[in-house]
Order: sequence, then structure tokens, then C-alpha cells
Amino acid sequence: MLRLESGGGSAASDGKAPRTARGERTLRKILDAARVEFGDKGFADSSIVGITSRAKVALGTFYTYFDSKEDVFRALVRDMSDRVREHVAPSLSGASDGIEAESCALESFLRFVEQQKQVYRIIDEAEFVDPQGFHDHYQTTATRIAARLDAAAARGEVQPAADPLESEVRAWAVMGMNVFLGLRYGVWSHEEPEKVAAAAARLLRGGLAKR
Repeated sequence: MLRLESGGGSAASDGKAPRTARGERTLRKILDAARVEFGDKGFADSSIVGITSRAKVALGTFYTYFDSKEDVFRALVRDMSDRVREHVAPSLSGASDGIEAESCALESFLRFVEQQKQVYRIIDEAEFVDPQGFHDHYQTTATRIAARLDAAAARGEVQPAADPLESEVRAWAVMGMNVFLGLRYGVWSHEEPEKVAAAAARLLRGGLAKR
């Protein structure tokens, strides 16, 4: 089991949460090293020794915070999800309306992916290594998007959803678009994030139907 502290980025096995700022920094080093190890090798071929070597910490230090490779992977899935959210959130504040907010969110996400390409491999493997974390990552992301779109509808900036199902479908559709645009233009190749986000915004604002 993991102990997670939202907002502070702390994640450790039960009873092993760091008690000092130095401990938090060490935990951060382990999580960052785990991101590279799992991202480069995949879960099956990664090892605790590989993580500690990358983090430049002793093997015993790993066990100060985590009980197993599975535990650090689960912590990393939640940490990556939190970091995406924290990276995107500030970009929303200057948006003029709901569509621009989604464009800003996508642009920010693409910039995150450019620097953290391992997020795709880690989240994808979570489907099998950490199914609950995999589910939670996408469910919480879709819930945030739905809340933004519903708020934009209440302000008269987008069409209101006909019912809760449509609200959910729209959120998952936007999220799915973002996920695959991140894969195409953040991992497989590069295109200016603002250009990709602008193209997506035109799709959201105008739809596909001929007018």
C-alpha cells in the first residue's frame, strides 16, 4: 500500500513517508530515477538496482521509502498524473473562453510530453501493473475536463451538454484527442505545440460539419 500526499508530490509505502525536507528531496530523486528506468526499459526489465544507480542512492535508501518495485511503479503513476495536472493548470488562467482554455491545456500538455516522453510508456504499462492507477489517471483527467466544459457552458461559451452522459462523452473525447496528439506530436515527432493546439481548437470551435 502507498501513502500519497497530494500537492507536495510525496509518495511512499505505508509508514515510510519522509519526515524532513531532505527526505522529500531523496524521494524525489528516486521517483525521477524510476521514471527514466521504467520509461527506458519497461517494467519487466527494470530493477531496483537500476533505479538506485540512476538516483545515486544506496539500495537501503530505496527500502526506506518503498517496499518493492511494484510500489515505486504505483507511486510513479500517481506522481506522473499529478505532474501533468500541475503543469497544465497554470496555463488555463489567462484563457478568454472555454475553447481557448482547452487549447491552452493541450499546448501545455504537449510541452510537458516533449520533456517527459516516458509518461506514455509508464501510463500504458500501468494498465497491467497498476490497473487502479491507470483507471484513476484517466478518470480524474476526464472529470477535470468535464468540469471545465460544463462551467464554460454555464457562461454561454460552449453548447451545454444535453445530459450527464453527453457531458462525460465530450470530456473523454477531448481527452482522447489530447492523448493521441501528444503521442503523435510529442513522442513520435515534433510540431510547434501552439500550431497543434490551434488546429485542435478550430475543430472544437467549429466542428466538422459543412456550414
